This record gives sequence, structure tokens and C-alpha cells, in this order.
Amino acid sequence: MRWNIPNYRTLEIENIVLDYNGTFAKDGKPIDDAIAIINELSEQYKIYVLTSDTYGTAGDLKKIMKAEIHIVGSAEDKKQFVERLHGGKACIGNGNNDTGMFEIDDLSICVLGNEGAAANALLKADIVVKNIIEALELFKNPKRVTATLRF
Repeated sequence: MRWNIPNYRTLEIENIVLDYNGTFAKDGKPIDDAIAIINELSEQYKIYVLTSDTYGTAGDLKKIMKAEIHIVGSAEDKKQFVERLHGGKACIGNGNNDTGMFEIDDLSICVLGNEGAAANALLKADIVVKNIIEALELFKNPKRVTATLRF
């Protein structure tokens, strides 16, 4: 997807990388409706979910999501994963361990969600939203991104 944002920059997003717990899952369980939106977006974007699999639910995700699930151990693992991707990258997260991704991606979205968000993640994000549904809907309605980021 290509977005020309006046007086800001042009974004060409091909990949969406999501943190799991705290971003689109609460206590290891996906937020209602997030899976359906992710599956819909997978028709236009490559979707990746990064998780430390604290609750042991990553295997279940693979069965219901049209996304690649990757187990990562640290913030540095997340950052390195994003660095290896080809094409434009959007990252969605809420924690201190997401800030490395936010430093190197093309579009950073911080989700406040049920767990809140780390101050460092808020400061490094391009956009802050209240929940994962709002974050994912930005990709379905890209003019929202333009309205938020243009000067």
C-alpha cells in the first residue's frame, strides 16, 4: 500500500508486524475481532506476529490466523526480525520491548490497550491508538493515517 502524506513523506507498506500480548491479546487470548481483521488484511499485506509465547498459545494462533507466528526472546530479537524484512514495514506494539522495532520501521503504531503502554513506546510511535481494532483499521482506511500525520 502506498500513502502520499502531504508535507510528511510517502509510505509504502508491505509488511505489518504485531506484538502479541498486550497489543492484540490479553492474558494470552486474542482480542475479539482482531483475528478476522488480520486475516482480511493478509490479502494485501504480509502479516507477522512476534511473541515470547508467555501463555503457550502461539500454536493455537497458527491454526486460526493468516499470519506468520514467530517466537522471539527479546526486544533485540524483534528489532532484528524487522530489519530482515524486505519492503516497507509497519509495527504495532505497546511495550518497551517494541521500541527497537519502532526505531527502524516506516510506521509505528502504539496501542494503549488493556495493559496500557510504556512511555518509551508512546514517545517513539508515529501514531497512538486506544486499541488493536483502531490500529488495524488504519490499514483498511489509510486516509486516517494521512489525516493524522500530514503537516
